[in-house]
Amino acid sequence: MKKIEAIVRREALGAVKKAIEGVGYPGMTVVEVKGHGKQHGIIQQWRGREHRVELLPKVKIEIVVLEEDLGKTLNAIVRSARTGEVGDGKIFVSSVEDAIRIRTGEGGENAI
Repeated sequence: MKKIEAIVRREALGAVKKAIEGVGYPGMTVVEVKGHGKQHGIIQQWRGREHRVELLPKVKIEIVVLEEDLGKTLNAIVRSARTGEVGDGKIFVSSVEDAIRIRTGEGGENAI
């Protein structure tokens, strides 16, 4: 099993959610986050003055998938979140040793 953590623009959430559901994974966790990458934020104008916004609002989507579904899930996320502009986000993939569905006690792949 693999855990995908995708940090994307807030406005991309609907499209990414639909794309993930389209590859067969309706369950996910979504958290509002703030951060920046190489661009170190943006410069905005407010009342004639410039100020730097260093921590930009994003959403983090977390999902655990079967190893054989990893490639198609990653492709779905990238296709639906990419604008081609700086700040589109990042995806991190890590291994998951086990999962347990609390309601039934099922473990492993049956839990996801």
